[in-house]
Amino acid sequence: MRILNSDYVDKTGMIALLNHTIDTTKNLTCISRPRRFGKSYAAQMLCAYYDRTCDSRELFSHLQIAQDETYEKHLNKYHVINLDISGFVSTAKQGKQSFSDLPLTISRSISEELRTIYPELKQGNTLNEEMLNLVRSTQTKIIFVIDEWDALIREAKEDPTNQEIFLNMLRGWFKNNNFTPEAIAAVYMTGILPIKKDGSQSALSDFEEFTVVKPRMFGKYVGFTEQEVKDLCAKHDISFELMKQWYDGYEFKDVGAVYNPNSVMKAIRYKDFDSYWTETSAAEGLMDYISKPYNGLTKTIAELIGGVDVKVSTTGFANDLVTFRGKDDVLTLMIHLGYLAYDSESGTVHIPNEEIRQEFQKAVREVDHEATMKRLHESDQLFQDTLEMREEAVAAQIEKIHREESAPLHYNKEDSLRSVIKLAYYTYRDHYLLFEELPSGDGYADIVYLPKRDSDWPALVIELKWNKNKDGAIDQILKKQYPDVLKNYGSRILLVGINYDKDAPAGERKHTCRIMEYP
Repeated sequence: MRILNSDYVDKTGMIALLNHTIDTTKNLTCISRPRRFGKSYAAQMLCAYYDRTCDSRELFSHLQIAQDETYEKHLNKYHVINLDISGFVSTAKQGKQSFSDLPLTISRSISEELRTIYPELKQGNTLNEEMLNLVRSTQTKIIFVIDEWDALIREAKEDPTNQEIFLNMLRGWFKNNNFTPEAIAAVYMTGILPIKKDGSQSALSDFEEFTVVKPRMFGKYVGFTEQEVKDLCAKHDISFELMKQWYDGYEFKDVGAVYNPNSVMKAIRYKDFDSYWTETSAAEGLMDYISKPYNGLTKTIAELIGGVDVKVSTTGFANDLVTFRGKDDVLTLMIHLGYLAYDSESGTVHIPNEEIRQEFQKAVREVDHEATMKRLHESDQLFQDTLEMREEAVAAQIEKIHREESAPLHYNKEDSLRSVIKLAYYTYRDHYLLFEELPSGDGYADIVYLPKRDSDWPALVIELKWNKNKDGAIDQILKKQYPDVLKNYGSRILLVGINYDKDAPAGERKHTCRIMEYP
């Protein structure tokens, strides 16, 4: 009830999806999503709906699920066993207990609760026997709701033995022909990571998995949809544009934009846009992952921070925190942790929003990695050279990045040119917001760096062209009136035009630069 008394966003449609799996061969569901994306709220909602020991009709009668044909059939009709694995892990750590004892602790907890609620229940030699006795005596099956299922997998990340002991407990409940079909109506299991792989297969192969890489029909229940956020902003008279800038960036097929619920609600509550998600007690440090010594990872992190979308293969990830074969596995983990957003149609990742950009910017400056520090220094120096209008120095650095980072076949492609600019100026987030194809004048400005409100740096309009003289790019900026959109922004405007000869031999494509203040 306390959830409904707050700004409740109706996600009860998810119950209907689960209702259709009950007592079918698809009744084992595992949904993984990042921290602070509403996993615990969803678990509480399911417990309230299914639990036969309460009458929750009043809670749900005015919500979406009440309109579904399955509503009455499953409302308060099951024994519900609700487990928060992170709580058991925390208790074990505080008591300095071995994680190998965790399955026994969990089983004892369930058994004690069964005996408290059903003192007449016939005891068995094992927990499975007791649960079967419960089902047979009441003619009612069990629904398991397991929150933070992967807490032990993450906490004991380098302890495969204890991970296997825990997984065997789950197999004993959900992959047991002598128990599962008779006792289990459905399972809803949620965590940050997908189910750990045993070789190339899931360690719990009977589960239907829905991840942030492939949420499928559960996509609109991962976070807040754009319309839901618009409605909240209108209700509380808060800027939707700023909300989008700070917390948008995740997107799912057939759903569109998805927002981090925790951050949206805190921004509304405090009336302040800030990095709330990154303040949470995440067990996984971003800096640990961007420092991994895999070939190409340093360049890829620079591309991501610069605003470039990066190709990734997600298929080989082992679904844990230690088994990495290369940079693709690191990037896939960061998708599951919420640090990166995945575009399933293009197979690319990007940093989703301002909230996460700030975390990347902070982490990359703290990482003790020679190549990364060199990139940071070069980008910082490029900004300084640009602001002081040192044209030859700017041209030389852009030429260096263009030569080092562009494959010959893509050297002159528009997307490649844009990536060169973003890579070169990749520390921009200290002072700027990046806009691509900004509508202005008679066209679209390719790259505009707009200073943040607390910065006194000038706005930058940058064009990289080929086969013109060094004034050609500036001429295009002026002819197309790109700076017009910035006139009332209250900041100086610098126009930066860069040109090179695309037909010159490789290694001889000399870049030239002109910088002028506008108007």
